[in-house]
Amino acid sequence: MSSESSESRVFVGIDVSKDQLDVAVYDRPGARSFANSATGLGELVAWLTPQQPALVVLEATSCYHVQALAALVCASLPAVAVNPRQVREFARSTGELAKTDRLDAGILALFAARIQPAVRPVPEAAQRTLQALVTRREELVRMRAEEKTRQHTAPPVLQQSLRAHIAWLDKQIDRLDADLDDQIRHHPRWLELYHLIVSVPGVGRVTAVCLLAQFSELGQTNRQQAAKLAGVAPLHRDSGRRRGQRCIWGGRAPVRRSLYMAALSAIRCNPIMKALFERLHAAGKPRKVALVAVMRKLLTTLNAMVRDGRPWAPGPTPSNP
Repeated sequence: MSSESSESRVFVGIDVSKDQLDVAVYDRPGARSFANSATGLGELVAWLTPQQPALVVLEATSCYHVQALAALVCASLPAVAVNPRQVREFARSTGELAKTDRLDAGILALFAARIQPAVRPVPEAAQRTLQALVTRREELVRMRAEEKTRQHTAPPVLQQSLRAHIAWLDKQIDRLDADLDDQIRHHPRWLELYHLIVSVPGVGRVTAVCLLAQFSELGQTNRQQAAKLAGVAPLHRDSGRRRGQRCIWGGRAPVRRSLYMAALSAIRCNPIMKALFERLHAAGKPRKVALVAVMRKLLTTLNAMVRDGRPWAPGPTPSNP
């Protein structure tokens, strides 16, 4: 795209905090602030709409950007939330090391104009609810694991408190599991996909629910893109004559964690995945590298199965472009 055509378009950056939205327009001085509330979002939409922005970029900041992003998309404004780390590295590349809300809004506007990230569909309300339930379950499972670890070294005076907290966490996790089952049972498409996913030996309920919540692109993209989104694609680290060790990095951590647990199970009970793991390990690949290959194979298989609407069959993986 020519610089002239870029300059004639309106690019907007929005820095999001709990209570406030700082808004900057690329190549225009100053920034405006709006309350991060229903009233403030209404004022923001009313101010932005006449300007017909080509792109509005927000940082994905925990849960605080969700309402703003939904309001912009509902107003038919092209908006996208991006990874804060990507924006921070972009800021450093421009020489901007300082950080304030207004400066960040300006950097986001510059990021929108220079990088122009693709606008992605915003999850519907039901999808956001499923994501929230899955995220909360992960938090409670992590808390439970930490408390169980403390039990080994805690003095006797704390043991009763730890046992009571662990029992409470168990009940909360069970309640969330019931809520997740209820969400999936009342959503025909999710229920269909759930049964497809768990038909793969080694892929259990928790992995299936995580994929439904956090990986809506499953079956709608090719295997290379799916691997990058999940963070299981080996990245090159080469420079000149140096050939660095390939490694996985980035992507969606919850999806990668779920695939890791599924791979651990699959190398025991899934003949195809077990054979892949043993072949790579026998060829001298470290156990972790072989396990990542199984994770990627599982994802490729699931992607093809969802795309074709076919359950698991113990044979060659369906062709996946």
